[in-house]
Amino acid sequence: MEQREHLKPALALYMIIAWRVLLLTHLGRACPELPCDAVFDEAEWKAVYLVTQRQDPPAEPPSLDTMIRLVATLGGFLNRKRDGFPGPQTLWIGLQRAADFALALEAQRALESKRSVDSSSG
Repeated sequence: MEQREHLKPALALYMIIAWRVLLLTHLGRACPELPCDAVFDEAEWKAVYLVTQRQDPPAEPPSLDTMIRLVATLGGFLNRKRDGFPGPQTLWIGLQRAADFALALEAQRALESKRSVDSSSG
């Protein structure tokens, strides 16, 4: 951010992130029964489910309401009875962590497949 030409790309990226967080907030409130794979990548929702629920993800994607609440818990949302719907800040933080978990899960699977190929050929 020290040079002016770096400011425009950074602002563009921040606007895209803000748009996605706002979209999730509004869709989650307006269409809670929508399947989460309408807005979440398969790797994202499965990684979040695996980390938060400590069990294998279901074959069918959970509802958008369920997934937004799971993502928000990664950002500090407590999900108590009277807490209401998660806000943009907890979603934003949760999305950052969800991306990290999806990347870690992908790396783990790549390592396992490499090991199985190495063991079968050797």
